[in-house]
Amino acid sequence: MEMLDRLMRFFLQTGLPPHGFCLLWDPGLVWTHVIADAIIASAYYSIPVVLWLFLRRRPDLEFGWLLGLFALFILACGTTHLISILVLWVPAYGIEALVKVITAIASIVTAIVLWPLLPKLVAVPSPSQLQSALDRLHVEMAEREHAEEMLRQSQKMQAVGQLTAGIAHDFNNLLAIINGNLERLKRGSDDEHKTARSIENALAASERAARLTSQLLAFARKQPLMIVPVDVNQAVCDLVPLIEQTTSQKMTVETDLWPESLDIEIDKNQFDTAILNLALNARDAMPDGGLLRITTAMEGGSVAIFVKDQGVGMDSETISRAVEPFFTTKPVGSGTGLGLSQVFGFVVQSGGQVTIESEPGTGTSVKLSFPRRVGGTDEASAGC
Repeated sequence: MEMLDRLMRFFLQTGLPPHGFCLLWDPGLVWTHVIADAIIASAYYSIPVVLWLFLRRRPDLEFGWLLGLFALFILACGTTHLISILVLWVPAYGIEALVKVITAIASIVTAIVLWPLLPKLVAVPSPSQLQSALDRLHVEMAEREHAEEMLRQSQKMQAVGQLTAGIAHDFNNLLAIINGNLERLKRGSDDEHKTARSIENALAASERAARLTSQLLAFARKQPLMIVPVDVNQAVCDLVPLIEQTTSQKMTVETDLWPESLDIEIDKNQFDTAILNLALNARDAMPDGGLLRITTAMEGGSVAIFVKDQGVGMDSETISRAVEPFFTTKPVGSGTGLGLSQVFGFVVQSGGQVTIESEPGTGTSVKLSFPRRVGGTDEASAGC
């Protein structure tokens, strides 16, 4: 007690008594101050921790930096209460003044930047407003999906109408040929040459009808496929003589084959028909002759066949409709418009893809891609 009295007298003489002296060291008052300041400081220290965790989980907040500044201000306020506990026994008023200065700076900066942001803060939508906007968005999405579904249905009906009209037109023409020749045979004739020609015309029309049916099945991807392993290089080589016989002599056919065997699993007859259809299209696109190049290559795990001509080419609108059934740029009577659609249907049914690249005046390149056969060999290709 004597030592404490001397210390108190020293503080009184120097003018720096601790805060507890002002409270007459009343235990009730002293501990009330200690407990209250300790609780306030702990609460002030917990708030910045919560804000820090919140900002870490929501780095997208536009006003995150303001919350960080507010956390600094709260932290400084909590420190002033800890200093208040200290000066109850130790007259560290210089430290207390420094902490208060820091707190004052943090508070005034926070207040200064807060006022200009008030309009933006007020404009932040409330949860109810956000929910209302979300509900409106859901309604708009539902309406858009309904409109898109109606558009798709309309396009489907339009496509069905075009397909039905094209089929009916082509089959009516074929039936007219068959019926006309059968009527001629029914009337009878002593001219064996006319009789034979009528039979040949009827048979040719029926064969065209069968081919048309086959093309429709391929387009609809319902054509039964006889899947067998096929070496693409060899298949192309076998087709070259047939292409040269079928197309104009003015058109030159060249091949550029991958140096190794390219094995795929497809319907060989459908594959030959697809390549022949592309060659016939190339012939029609080069009425004055030109070069038809057939290239095979490996692209990742796929086998690619490129059929490229030097014809008139196609614009982007024509390319977008090229595989539509009965769409053709040829004169009436020069084609059914099912060639590319048959190629497309067969390739897709076989698990492949069709890519068309063309520009007016630069020719057309059609790429057919098929998955390479698992377990295929890497033997050197003999070439054509």
